[in-house]
Parts: sequence; structure tokens; C-alpha cells
Amino acid sequence: MKNIRNFSIIAHIDHGKSTLADRLIQLCGGVTDRKFQDQLLDNMDIERERGITIKSQTIYLPYRAADGKEYILNLVDTPGHVDFSYEVSRALAACEGALLLVDAAQGIEAQTLANLYLAMENDLEIIPVINKIDLPAAEPEKVAIEIEEDLGLEAEHIQQSSAKTGQGVEDLLEAVVRFLPPPQGDADAPLQAMIFDAQYDSFRGTIISCRLFNGRVRPGDQITFLSSGVTHKVDEVGHYHLTKEPARELTAGEVGYIIAGIKNVADARVGDTITLKDNPCTESLPGYQPAKQVVFSSIYPVSTEDYDDLAAAMEKLTLNDASLTFQKDSSTALGFGFRCGFLGLLHLEVVQQRLEREFDLSLILTVPSVNYHVFLTDGTMLEVDNPSYYPDPGSIQRVEEPFIKATIMIPEKYMGVVMNLCMERRGVNSNHHYPMPGRIEYTCELPLSEVIYDFYDRLKSLTQGYGSFDYELLDYRPADLVKMDLLVNGERMDALSQLVHRSSARARGLSACEKLKEEIPRHMFKIAIQAAVGSNIVARTTVAAMRKDVLAKCYGGDVSRKRKLLEKQKAGKKKMKTVGNVEIPQSAFLAVLKSDES
Repeated sequence: MKNIRNFSIIAHIDHGKSTLADRLIQLCGGVTDRKFQDQLLDNMDIERERGITIKSQTIYLPYRAADGKEYILNLVDTPGHVDFSYEVSRALAACEGALLLVDAAQGIEAQTLANLYLAMENDLEIIPVINKIDLPAAEPEKVAIEIEEDLGLEAEHIQQSSAKTGQGVEDLLEAVVRFLPPPQGDADAPLQAMIFDAQYDSFRGTIISCRLFNGRVRPGDQITFLSSGVTHKVDEVGHYHLTKEPARELTAGEVGYIIAGIKNVADARVGDTITLKDNPCTESLPGYQPAKQVVFSSIYPVSTEDYDDLAAAMEKLTLNDASLTFQKDSSTALGFGFRCGFLGLLHLEVVQQRLEREFDLSLILTVPSVNYHVFLTDGTMLEVDNPSYYPDPGSIQRVEEPFIKATIMIPEKYMGVVMNLCMERRGVNSNHHYPMPGRIEYTCELPLSEVIYDFYDRLKSLTQGYGSFDYELLDYRPADLVKMDLLVNGERMDALSQLVHRSSARARGLSACEKLKEEIPRHMFKIAIQAAVGSNIVARTTVAAMRKDVLAKCYGGDVSRKRKLLEKQKAGKKKMKTVGNVEIPQSAFLAVLKSDES
């Protein structure tokens, strides 16, 4: 066990985690040059398209150190985006150490700090690494001072590398072997293994990723899940190379997978403890804190016949993405679906794309909202995350909305535009300081509902991609909220209803109406699109009718004949408007979700 090292790579988004993981795998001989491709551990199409890591991935690397000893390195590559921080926390629980990557050109950013605190909470040994030292704008000496002063990490442990060129990566592997501690545990004690991830295979059932803290497990063993008490027989155990490689056994300190023919998705829950049926452990491992969902949206199948397929897909996806929650929901316009909780807007987008691609479903999403506290005049308090359940305004005493503390790291020259953006979004108690010359850390308290809409897109546009953003939930504060409905041809579309602040109702209504106007095709009659707060119309636009030229056959004659034909057409259109249905395409629902172009 003393020759095993379990470690993770953590950093802010786009600081080079996946590239460094590629170099480490190549150096340890984990992949041949013929099979190598960039972002080796990112095996989802969405990850490759966007250039981001969404899922933590584990790989088993044998390494011969300078001292001649053979070491086993279990490397976990983690996401960097704030929406996937729960994925990072789960990966860190399976490790003893972490490499904290800092970009040599950009320095410490918001998510660098957040991930460092996560690693400290897990009592991990941390090796700071200054990456991208090959860049022309790299300032490794300046970043080293920043790491020492701001993060309080020891300067002599700082490693410098360029994941792109491979410079310094060999020294980094030696530092992992030298500075990171081996795992603790007893291979002869009763089995104690924690599930930190799982995925569903249609042929082999649920494949469990676990870290063994004590004991050993072999094919043929009877294992028990402590939380549910369910027992299964182990078919296969093994390690994660680039493909799954079966092994004779997994022992304490190792990270690997277990296949036990688990067909019921609910049996294997992330954070649960696995033990042997014949020789069980006395207590379960601590597991994980449940994730706090901050954005809520309803997902409906385009065809109501796909509801059962969607239900099965949601079960399988929550197995692989433990931060997603869902419950049954229904809508008069869209039928049956699920009300889902997400960790952020990017998380929502990724879940939607995974459901469409991996499970071949066509979906409609409702406008995202947050969890509001609604206090009624009779003294009761409701938690409302769905506009459909917003009570009658006459029975409401007050409404409270969640506030966050936003931390934004920006170059000095963008301070003005970022302050204006935060003030537009009802920001209060703003503050700033200079962690290093030329860079500002700006903090501001903002309503969460203003952030989930298009805040991150606007911030990136205004700062030309240099702004980084992280947030933590603060508390609930009083708010002047109203429910805004969208009416198409006089019919209320409950899937497009939103809870908005009274001051931004008109602007948000106009934006939604304009987007719907672009998406709804023209019919033979005029279509009024309106945004209404209660009985007051706050915004309106009209989709013009397709007009047939009924006067084409009148090449002469009295004007009264033309007028008669026009009146007849007008009466026909009026009748059609009362009985005709407006076809609203799926793209119209998605258009309302998208932010305005900045």
C-alpha cells in the first residue's frame, strides 16, 4: 500500500487540467502514440465540443520513480466550472493529495480558491503547480508570490510545468511520489468501500466506481449496500486504464470498479458504503453532503408517448450525476414531465444535451427559476420554485428571494463595466481589493434570480473572456416579486410563466415577446403575443398574418366589389382567429431560455 498514490488535479476552468492529465498518461505509458488524442479522459461528445470537463474521470498509471521503485498512481481529473463543484468534492473524497494548477499568465482565479478550500476540508496534501510557463505572457515568479501570500502554500513545494510541451511534467511525477502520502487502511479488516461514481451499462447493469478504505473484494464475493441492505454477487472487479481492465481483486487503498449485475438503478447510490455480506463492517463511511440545487426547471418530452422513456433516462442519469434531483410535474400545455433541480445554468444545459444525445429524447424545458420563500397572511411559509404554484397575490404577506455573494476576478481595466453590470442586476454591498498589481477581486451581493438568467454570458462578453466568477449562497431577503405570464393569441402558456422582480417585468416581457415572435411561424390570421402581470399587459408584439391577394381577379369594375371581397376576407380571418390553433414550435420554448446577445 505504501507504493500507491491517489491524487486529483484541481484548478479554475481552462487552466490546463485535462492537458496535464494527457501528459501524465503519456509519460507513464498509459497510451500508445497511435491511440493518443487530446482530452484523453473526456469521453463525452459535449466535453470535446465545449473544451470543458464535465465528469471526473479516473485512470490507473504504473510509474517507475527515480529511486527505482514501482508506484501505482490513481489519477482523478476533475471539472473546473463552478456548476460542477459537487463532482470535484466527490472525487477529492477518494484521494489523499491534490495538484492545484494555476495558470502562469492569469494567476489565481475564483474557482482556484473554491477548489483549494474543498481540498483543505478533505485534509488533502496539496502540491501547487504553475502551469503554462511556455506562454509569452507567463509570469511564474509573480504567480509564485501570489500562491505563497494569498493561498499560504509553501514556496519550496511549488512546481513549474508546461502541460502543452511536457516541460517539468517528469519532475511533477517525482513530486507526487515524494510529497503525497500513501493511503491508510487494513487489507485484512472487513470490507469498507465508498461509491464515488456510477454509470449504467445496458448489458452489464450498474458499474460502480469505488475507493476501498479497508478490506478486499474479489469476483464471487457477496456484497451488501449498507444504506439499502441489498445484496449482490460480484461478477468482476478491476482498474480504470483507458478501458476497464479486470483484476483478481481490489484491496484497501485502491480505486477501481465493481460489476455485480445490479439492474435496479436505485440500489447503487453515490456516497453509500459497500461491505461483504459474510463479514460486514460495523459502521458506514461518512459519505457526502447532499448538493444544494439553486436553479429549477421542468423537463417535458415533446411527444407524450416518450414519458416512460424520459423517466427511465432520468433514473440512469442521476446515477451518473448525483447533483441532479427530480420529481414528477405536469402542465396543461405540455402534459407530464419532471421538475428538476440543477447546480447552475450550464449544468441545466449539459443535462438537457445528455438526455437528448445519450437517450435519444426530444425535450422541452421551462424557464429556469430559483427557490423563493413566500409568507402568506395566515402565517404559513411556502417554498415556491415553480411559477405555476405561485399563490394569489392577495394572500401574500411578503416574498423572500435567495441572495449570493459573488466573487469576480478581473483585470483592472474592466472594473467599470463589471460594476455597471452588477448594479443593473440589483447588486448591493460591493467591495474590491487588489490581490496582485493589475488584477482586482470584486465582491458583490446579488439576487440569485438575476445571476441564473444570462449574467455569466454577459460577464464573459464584457471582460473579453478574462472575467472569472464564483459564488456562494448567503441568505433570503425581501423582494417585490410578480408572476409574469406569456399569452399567445389570448391563451396563457403556463410553461413560459416566470417569477420576476417588478422593476424588470417590462424589459423581461418585451425580450420574451420578441423572441417568440421570431420563432412562431406566420398563420392565416394575426397572432398577438403578450406579457401580462395579473390583468395588466406590460408588453406586446404581433405576428403579422399571411395575406392572400383576393383582389387579384378584379381587373376592373366598381370599387364596391373590391370592398365587398375585402370585408368577406376580414370576416373569415376574424372567424379563423377564434377557432384556429397557433402552432408553437419547440424552438420557441428554447428561445425564451437563451440570453440576449451582448
